[in-house]
Amino acid sequence: MDKITESDSVYDDIEKMSISELLTGMNKEDRQVPMAVEKIIPEITAFVEEALENMKKGGRLFYLGAGTSGRLGIVDASECPPTFGVDQGVVVGLIAGGDSAIRIAVENAEDDIVGGWRDLEKESIGKLDTVVGIAASGTTPYVIGAINKANEQGILTAGVTCNPGSPLAEKAKHALVPIVGPEFITGSTRLKSGTAQKLVLNMISTSLMVGLGHVQGNKMVDMQLSNKKLVERGAKMVAEKCDISIDEGRTLLLEHGSVRKAIIAYQED
Repeated sequence: MDKITESDSVYDDIEKMSISELLTGMNKEDRQVPMAVEKIIPEITAFVEEALENMKKGGRLFYLGAGTSGRLGIVDASECPPTFGVDQGVVVGLIAGGDSAIRIAVENAEDDIVGGWRDLEKESIGKLDTVVGIAASGTTPYVIGAINKANEQGILTAGVTCNPGSPLAEKAKHALVPIVGPEFITGSTRLKSGTAQKLVLNMISTSLMVGLGHVQGNKMVDMQLSNKKLVERGAKMVAEKCDISIDEGRTLLLEHGSVRKAIIAYQED
């Protein structure tokens, strides 16, 4: 299989470019990414609709990847509790090699074809859960093995890859394949491919959280009040919704612990 992600860059003599030329070239390539993602919105829609039904019944969302792909999944998963107030463990990111691989590459971990499923079993993966395999190349054994086993168990699967016709695209029930073309530096999939994956994961998690009721209007009404900035943001949201002062909004917010609860308490008072 010819991998688009490994095809030669359209640029050459990159080491001879000025800083401005380097940045301009990368920016020119990056502009293709949102257009590639736009083309697969119907596929993302079909997946999210199915995953949402599972999550409404108590299912969880698992991201699974190696290297950059694994780290992107972990970033997206880790941001769901503070942003949307969901419990830890509702969205889970797993990376080949374990948590230490978040910072330091673990040699050969991505080649462990049983490793992904083993990690999912540690999380007591079940029928209502959803597994999203993330691999720019679409060939990572750690991911492919887990997707195959999940399919066998009747678990909903999706694959985020930038190579059409790759094993991941072929095996996952929902193939999410933004085709971004050759990288600025040949094979450096932390660039356009990584950006495309990040955009797709943003869309998946955000639309699921909206579907689960964690956004009202355009506000994150269940966000965690984990720092002063978020408390002030929440106070403003309560004040605007209830037509009261910021100080009153802050008092209500701190008393009830979330924007949603503060607004409900005010309206019931």
